[in-house]
Amino acid sequence: MRLRIGGPVLSDRLRQHLVSSAVLLATLLLEMKSLLTGGGSAAFLECVPAIVIIAFLEDRWPAMAATFAMVAVGLAVRLGANGQLVGDDLSGAILLALSGGMIAFLFHRSRQELRGALDVAENRLAAIETTEARYRRAFERAALGFATANDRGELLQVNMCMCSMSGYAQEELVGQHIETLVHPDERDLFARLGRGLSAEAPSFGLEMRLRKKDGTVFWARVTLSWSGPEKQLPMGIFVVFEDITERRAASEALLGQKEWLDLALLAGRLGTWRVDYKERIVSGSDQFWEILGLPPAASRPLDELSAIVHTADWPKLGAPSESIAATANYDAEVRVRRSDGQFRWIALRGREDIRDRYHQRFGIAADLTERRQTTLLRVAVRRQERLILEQRHRLSNLFAVITAVVKMIPASDQDISKYRGDLLERIRALESTHLLLINNAELSSSIRDIVAHALRPYAEAHRATITGPHVRIVGGAAESFAMIVHELTTNSVKHGVLGNSRGQVEVRWGVAPESSDGDIVFDWIERGGRDAKPVLRKGFGSIVLGADGTPLVGHSSKLEMSAGGLRYQLRLSQSEIQP
Repeated sequence: MRLRIGGPVLSDRLRQHLVSSAVLLATLLLEMKSLLTGGGSAAFLECVPAIVIIAFLEDRWPAMAATFAMVAVGLAVRLGANGQLVGDDLSGAILLALSGGMIAFLFHRSRQELRGALDVAENRLAAIETTEARYRRAFERAALGFATANDRGELLQVNMCMCSMSGYAQEELVGQHIETLVHPDERDLFARLGRGLSAEAPSFGLEMRLRKKDGTVFWARVTLSWSGPEKQLPMGIFVVFEDITERRAASEALLGQKEWLDLALLAGRLGTWRVDYKERIVSGSDQFWEILGLPPAASRPLDELSAIVHTADWPKLGAPSESIAATANYDAEVRVRRSDGQFRWIALRGREDIRDRYHQRFGIAADLTERRQTTLLRVAVRRQERLILEQRHRLSNLFAVITAVVKMIPASDQDISKYRGDLLERIRALESTHLLLINNAELSSSIRDIVAHALRPYAEAHRATITGPHVRIVGGAAESFAMIVHELTTNSVKHGVLGNSRGQVEVRWGVAPESSDGDIVFDWIERGGRDAKPVLRKGFGSIVLGADGTPLVGHSSKLEMSAGGLRYQLRLSQSEIQP
């Protein structure tokens, strides 16, 4: 194969040598004949054309050798013919040698420059072929559909992706018009845009529906680029097809979800918001600004909201959290003063994170004012219902207490008026306690309130001291305890230290230190009033106070009477008091 490929090259070189040798031999023969016949000149000018031909066919060294051969043969023939060499012979020989050398050098230089230019051209051509091959491979193997078309819109070349995308083979697409791939509903728009391609508007792109060979439709982004005449190249169109069916479906699904989200936010009267603490900008939806009582806007300076947010709540919104490292939940409630002067409770719930070393918050906002008002109203209604039930229960207990009082007061046949007075006095005491309890929203009263109510005149005269923690008595126990305090006060006024100007009453209570159940110990101590020896009688007061150890309320009562005063002690259990 090498011989066959190299054969023509060797034949060309051989022909060149043969032609050069023939030209040299012919020139020498003509020179010798001309000199021998006496018709030659001494200038050697007849050899110059031969040197030119040999220099053109051969390299410089063969041309120089042929030149020297012509000079030598010419001198030898002249010497043989004339017997000597004259000056013209030598000058002609020298001129021929110089001319031949110059001709050989010039042809050699021209040959080198031409060979260099050919090498550059070959390298450029190889690079162009490599680039063309690379782009051809890229064209064929690209993930996008590529095609070229002439100025009439007929497809000239398509790649494999375009074939796969459309379902056509390459030979089926070549020669078809681009519009045959376009959905019929899109063709008018496509044709109008295609006619607008020019040097001023060299390209356009749009999303449209295309049809496959089997008639199914898919979405694609089609880009057409126009190339006008340049350097005698024909005008053409370069077309790019990108299948965006999945992207379009995802976009439509995302748009649908956004519409549903907007409807849900609108139905729930919720607004979306975002705070950028780098720019100190807050942006939000129209519903968000409506919740704040502000006109819609794309964004507002964050500090502008300080005029409507309550001063105590502004740090929740105006400054980012310093404790978060990356992402954290954000949940805050702020009070906003609207333009009508009304305060509204706004819940801000979402996320807080750090991006590019700057804090931001985003989430949803909801107006909680109506919900809070409803909750407070429900609490008030339930509380009122509970108070009404408690009042009913207390009234029913009150009748039972009155019945017990009537039964406990001994009836005297001799003194009906005294019986009537004692009964009215006890009933008024119950009435006073009942009014005290009704005025209290909890329908209960503290030990301090009951004792202070009974001893008010004496406390103001500095004859009674009252000390003890805040302890509230529950339910019907308050009336019973008030009757005990009333009996102690009445007894002290009639028979004890409060009946003169020298006596003192000390009332104190507290948690029993030795009790594990948290009982309250109540002490009534009278000093400096009883000069006569006390008399113990079994009556209504003794029954109420529990002189026998069974008081009207509480347990473990003790009653100690002496010439100098009286001391009464009572224990209240945890079931009879409120913490």
